[in-house]
Amino acid sequence: MRSNTAIVILNWNGSELLKRFLPSILKNSAEAQVYVIDNGSTDNSIETLHSDFKEVQVIALDKNYGFAGGYNEGLKSVNESILCLLNSDVRVEENWIEPVIDLFKNPEIGIVQPKILDEKNPEFFEYAGAAGGFIDFLGYPYCRGRLFSHIEKDNGQYDDEIPVFWATGACLFIRNELFKELRGFDDRYFAHQEEIDLCWRAQRMGYQVWYTSKSKVFHLGGSTLSNANPFKTQLNFRNSLLNIVKNSNDQLLWFIIGVRLILDGVAGLFFLIQGKPKHTIAIVKAHFQFYTRFRTYLSERTNSFNTTVKPVKRAIVFDYYIKGNKK
Repeated sequence: MRSNTAIVILNWNGSELLKRFLPSILKNSAEAQVYVIDNGSTDNSIETLHSDFKEVQVIALDKNYGFAGGYNEGLKSVNESILCLLNSDVRVEENWIEPVIDLFKNPEIGIVQPKILDEKNPEFFEYAGAAGGFIDFLGYPYCRGRLFSHIEKDNGQYDDEIPVFWATGACLFIRNELFKELRGFDDRYFAHQEEIDLCWRAQRMGYQVWYTSKSKVFHLGGSTLSNANPFKTQLNFRNSLLNIVKNSNDQLLWFIIGVRLILDGVAGLFFLIQGKPKHTIAIVKAHFQFYTRFRTYLSERTNSFNTTVKPVKRAIVFDYYIKGNKK
């Protein structure tokens, strides 16, 4: 018997990923309807879905709208009350949905994330989400189980259910009515950190974001944009700054932006020293795009800045690079 849950996968030129990962999703998700939003693929993704996965409902878009825009467009025709936004490179096991649905019995919970493990090395957490996302007072996101590039082994240290600040876009459960009330992702982000903005805005509306270890999935990661791609660097630096303008506390806004711009410059120098000039250029591009959008985002700010989980009153950059804290 199906629950009122939809698993919605955004696909772009991922025919091989669909062949690899959809079978586990269909096998272990009998209680949910599976959708694939095709983001204007130019490979044989749609043909693969129609021939090999007839039980999947296909929503074909006319072009690539990016992660944010693709979900916003595709989800207009999905009506189930609980949405699971799932990357196309995620493997699932038995009983991965039930613990999440149990949490939604609490009407104050609007978004839930399971434990995210590495498909390539399942004993370790995966970069995108790990055991729940948090943010420091400078707006730098991090996860339990992942600080910057340091990934922890899963030794059961995060086997719990707790409120977190943000949930990963790799596997994000959200109430459909909340997604629509928030008007979905900010599609101006295109991709990266739009899930942090979504969770931040959901909290400001009074909803909670939770992590549960009772559900776990295995994420391959880097299937669309790898960490080595300068465009990913550009999007992450730009969108992180935009998140601050939209959502951070008024009293600290100018201080935070000033410090962040300086630290971004330092990061650009480190990329140069490491022989990665394209990433330095990406940060410069991110800053110029941030400046051109600054007034627009500043005008969209509201007076509501209350969140269930506050940004931590510490600088993760200092803890990680100066104090040497890796966990």
